[in-house]
Amino acid sequence: MTALRPLSGRSRSLRCSSEKMEGTGSWDVLEWTKLDSASWSGSYSNLDCLLESERIIFEACGVILINTDEAGTLLLSNFRILFLSEGTRKLIPLGTIPFVAIEKFNKLALKVQSNKYHNNENAPTRLLQVTGKDMRIVVYGFRPGTKQRRSVVDALLRCNKPERVWDLYAFTCGPSKFGNTNPKERLLNEYFRLLGKSSQRASMTMIKDGTFTLSNDLWRITNLNSNYDLCQSYPFALMVPKSISDEELIQTSTFRARCRLPVISWCHPGSGAVIARSSQPLVGLMMNMRSTSDEKLVTSFCTQLAGQKEARRKLYIVDARPRKNALANGAKGGGSESSSNYLQSEIVFLGIDNIHAMRESFSRLRDYLDMHGTTSSDGTSSFLRHGGWTWGGGNLSSMSASVSLLGDSGWLSHIQSILAGVAWIAARVAMESASVLVHCSDGWDRTTQLVSLACLLLDPYYRTFSGFQAIVEKDWLAFGHPFSDRVGMPNVSESGNFELPIQSSSARSFPSSPVRQSPGSAAAQSSSSSYGLNNYSPIFLQWLDCVSQLMRMYPSAFEYSPTFLVDFTDCLLSGRFGNFLCNSEKERQQCGISETCGCLWAYLADLRSSSGTSHVHCNPFYDPSRYDGPLLPPAAALAPTLWPQFHLRWACPVEPNATETEDHCRAMTAKYSEMKKEKEEAERKVDELSSAVESLSEELLNERAISHAARDSAKRATKERAVISRAVQSLGCKVKFTKNGDCTVEVEDGPRKCSHSIPQKPSEDNTTEVSESISSVTEQNVCEALCPLSTREGMCRRPDAGCAQIGSQFLGLKTNFEAFDNLCVYDSYFTAE
Repeated sequence: MTALRPLSGRSRSLRCSSEKMEGTGSWDVLEWTKLDSASWSGSYSNLDCLLESERIIFEACGVILINTDEAGTLLLSNFRILFLSEGTRKLIPLGTIPFVAIEKFNKLALKVQSNKYHNNENAPTRLLQVTGKDMRIVVYGFRPGTKQRRSVVDALLRCNKPERVWDLYAFTCGPSKFGNTNPKERLLNEYFRLLGKSSQRASMTMIKDGTFTLSNDLWRITNLNSNYDLCQSYPFALMVPKSISDEELIQTSTFRARCRLPVISWCHPGSGAVIARSSQPLVGLMMNMRSTSDEKLVTSFCTQLAGQKEARRKLYIVDARPRKNALANGAKGGGSESSSNYLQSEIVFLGIDNIHAMRESFSRLRDYLDMHGTTSSDGTSSFLRHGGWTWGGGNLSSMSASVSLLGDSGWLSHIQSILAGVAWIAARVAMESASVLVHCSDGWDRTTQLVSLACLLLDPYYRTFSGFQAIVEKDWLAFGHPFSDRVGMPNVSESGNFELPIQSSSARSFPSSPVRQSPGSAAAQSSSSSYGLNNYSPIFLQWLDCVSQLMRMYPSAFEYSPTFLVDFTDCLLSGRFGNFLCNSEKERQQCGISETCGCLWAYLADLRSSSGTSHVHCNPFYDPSRYDGPLLPPAAALAPTLWPQFHLRWACPVEPNATETEDHCRAMTAKYSEMKKEKEEAERKVDELSSAVESLSEELLNERAISHAARDSAKRATKERAVISRAVQSLGCKVKFTKNGDCTVEVEDGPRKCSHSIPQKPSEDNTTEVSESISSVTEQNVCEALCPLSTREGMCRRPDAGCAQIGSQFLGLKTNFEAFDNLCVYDSYFTAE
């Protein structure tokens, strides 16, 4: 029965008839004989953990993760190995690893001599050991009497060696929502920043036209390598001294290994000092070969010191190699410079070992952590693995001996050598305003480590998220660090396909655990690797380790956190994105990486956008005002330790998570941000209420003014009415005012009465002047209006009677009214009663 098979349509899941298996996770309690493949049901196509365009290809049920003694289902997708817990059906991170992140895998036939599973006839003696580039060693156990392991190995061989470049997951997934802008634009923008031309922004039109050749007083950007004819591993744009012509640059390139001539990587905006990089000079075995153009170019880095006439700065030529290695390279045509040939220069050797020493050191460190961690791949020798108080089955002396193996790995010593060299370079630039030229053999491994770390110490911009991206893309990607070779990713061949060379397991100096070919185990049956023997080396991982050491020394100087570095490393090693594929900018352009693959930077930025500064990628202690200048660590501070978030997360998963202070600070920061937002909202409401109160106050003042005016008008009207009433009454008339403001004048003449209503006329300020109403009446024929002999129709009852006497009386009355009209009510002629 073969449990591993291609899936079509619906996948199968594991159902174990043994109820005691749930929750135990231990392989020794499985009832193997009761696993019926016909009863498997379910589908893996809708798993929440699957990424975009990721599909399940194979499955293996009843597999044991030896590191944790947990049973589950092993799935193979077109991107990675997934291990699902049998009890919870959740993804187990330790057993889940992308194909590109696998360094090698071995089939092991282990015969367990003495452990608690010795009498179990169903013990998983068919093991598959998977060694990852991220410090983990995972061992899967398969059921006896099946061909599960063989099927898994065959599937891994097919998945790890695609016939076409387009079969890689980075191309299958495509850019998706994490689209990538052209990295050439970002490189030019960084050059513009260094030249003090930040107002200029690069564009594809500028790149196509070659109009990006800006300059300042000292340096310029040249397009001499726009077609990669000058140097295939250099970027399309180079920053060089302004005094050096393109013809001289061409002559210089022939004197340096792989045509990697000296160019500027970083320049100080104030002092004019630069950090330049190149490969070794081709001086030959006798160290007597010279190049006038090379000497002129290197000397041009020694510009005049600011504020000092005829005083030129010093130049340090830093050779990252040990001196003996540099001399040995002379036999191959290489070598190192002579200070007598370069003006005001001093040659310094840092003694950093080559990529082969780093590879062996990394392997020894990984084996040490696996052997003495809490999730050892052998399943038995881990510290406190089964709740005991012994250490690896031994006593205090064995514990001390095991700890000494960490020093034997040499990893921390290499880290210290790099940090010491970087601190020395940064101090020369910051304190002496000296220029530094850095190189090793080819100028793309140790040179890149030193230059980028020195820039990180000198320029606070590189300690931000955008600056970290800029320095990685400039010094590592653009200047041709061979990621495909060093990280163990597929290589680009002439036919455009990827080649995955096979390599056997490297020898180790550590004592082996039962899984590592112990005396009771058989030799490894087969081995597969994703890197070549002479090319793979964790140079970039070593650089990230150095960055983490600087973050430990200066916890408030970096905007990003150690968790960001770990997630960034995982994205790089997974091959999910295309940023770090191929060996140079030219190769990535030929493959169309930026157009066809997703962008790692866009993915990480999208993660942070959801939480802002409270995200785990953000350093809660970051204080840019405190560290706004260079970082110059003293020698006593350059004592590296293990990077717990990366080195210990698989072997000792509890220790890296013991960051309560940082988590508490991040929680407090998030709470502070929320309270700050609430405060801003409350202040906004207070401002709105204050504006409303001011508006109401203005309206109230206006109403008061109107009220006072109305009162004054009412008082004047009352005075006028009283005065006019007395005047009219003195003439024998009665004046009556109605509630609606109308005025009625009655004149008595014997038994007859004559009345006339005087309506009010509103004035412009809505007040009624009584004098105007009386005046309007007196303008009429008062005789006709008040005559007792007149009818309602205006006719006279006694037309033949003489009305001269009455007319003269009313004429006098009219005269009096006219006199009243000429008087002003504001005069003191009338006095109130």
